[in-house]
Amino acid sequence: MEGKLIIFAAPSGSGKSTIIKYVMQNADLNLHFSISATSRAPRGEEQNGVEYFFLTPDEFRQKIENDEFLEYEEVYTDKFYGTLRSQVDKQLAEGQNVIFDVDVNGAKRIKQAYGKQALSIFVQPPSIEELRNRLTNRATDAPEVIEQRIERAAFELSQAKDFDEIVVNDNLEVAQVEAESLIEDFLNE
Repeated sequence: MEGKLIIFAAPSGSGKSTIIKYVMQNADLNLHFSISATSRAPRGEEQNGVEYFFLTPDEFRQKIENDEFLEYEEVYTDKFYGTLRSQVDKQLAEGQNVIFDVDVNGAKRIKQAYGKQALSIFVQPPSIEELRNRLTNRATDAPEVIEQRIERAAFELSQAKDFDEIVVNDNLEVAQVEAESLIEDFLNE
């Protein structure tokens, strides 16, 4: 049986990664990460085809021209990240349920490409102030970076209405169970 797609997007600091890690532990869901492509060099012990598909900037641009990406972004000059349609289709054909951790624009493109075969979930913080507190308490970003993330969050929050489901993370345990339940219901349709 062909797999389905689960797409997560959220502002930085919403708890999306923690929620994804939680649902990935449920073996019954048969969730597998989408393996993205990037034009950056491998780090540490990263292997081609495992963590990422490593491409040169020129190879990446050629695949863009050939319309091989579901979504992609040039994060910095010559530093691309994207999702190859062929990889996702391969995983689906193998019966895997493919999980995505992408930005709102990428999420909308993937949802558009796969329609009812995909479930898009937006993880929303309870408020912008709470999001600011979380980012500040994480102590991983400079104040100006936090402000950039807050500005970006305002745009992302305005896109939540375009998602199939919204999970408000004001209580992590509740949000994790809610996301897991949404995924179970979708996979059992």
